[in-house]
Amino acid sequence: MTLEQKLVDQLLKKHLTITAAESLTAGMFQSTLGNVAGVSAVFEGGFVTYSDRVKEQLLQVPHDVIAENSVVSEPTAIWMADQARQIMKKDLAVSFTGVAGPDALEGNPVGTVWIGIAHGTQISYAKKFQFAGERNQIRKAAVEAGLKLALEEVKN
Repeated sequence: MTLEQKLVDQLLKKHLTITAAESLTAGMFQSTLGNVAGVSAVFEGGFVTYSDRVKEQLLQVPHDVIAENSVVSEPTAIWMADQARQIMKKDLAVSFTGVAGPDALEGNPVGTVWIGIAHGTQISYAKKFQFAGERNQIRKAAVEAGLKLALEEVKN
């Protein structure tokens, strides 16, 4: 059974809904969820916010948060997850921000990824990862890590 199937099964079992806000993964997490038949019972949609401007516009991430911390940071990932969850009125939100390459960004080396989790009334958090490989390998690794984090969150 795939990670996305396990996650959707747990969401269905616990009557929870999910959304996402993606930057470097450009919708790959949401597309991966879409591989699962019946996902529409727990997932209605989310955000792909590749640029800083769109993060500010669609997710209402304050300009100062990105300017002071960088787009590839714990605070930005947390804001993205929190805002996605609130705007979409869902139980769980997963966010992705990072550097897939080929070049470093704002002092962050290629492969740096922050994944944010916002779940109900719990305190939101973000976890930092450092993945190796080519651009699309990094993006796929980020999606897999996001699926695992979301699954752990739903199981707890």
